[in-house]
Amino acid sequence: QVHLVESGGGLVQAGGSLRLSCATSGRIPSNYASGWFRQAPGKEREFVASINWNSGNTHYADSVKVRFTISRDIAKNTVYLQMNSLEPEDTAVYYCALDPLPSSRRSESPSDADEYDYWGQGTQVTVSS
Repeated sequence: QVHLVESGGGLVQAGGSLRLSCATSGRIPSNYASGWFRQAPGKEREFVASINWNSGNTHYADSVKVRFTISRDIAKNTVYLQMNSLEPEDTAVYYCALDPLPSSRRSESPSDADEYDYWGQGTQVTVSS
């Protein structure tokens, strides 16, 4: 079993920044991708960003590409989402997820939520105008 715990959410004014963290523990696969997804009230869950743990390859949603940065600390088994220039439209619950990957997909960082087997409990991000 894999356990994911998010932290770092909160209330921030438009234009501000937040950094989310996701600590990973348990039986961590040798190859996997970590992803951030978000869900706003009344809306579908949407992909935000992902990173392949081995290659470091990243993938971003167009809506956050210039403003958000995903990164990982291998020693701490932690993935981060640095969010800058936040907008009220970024308000949502943010979820961290883990997608175990076969060695043949060693460099991939998927965006399909259905691929991700493990999820954190979510952290609320609220951006005021």
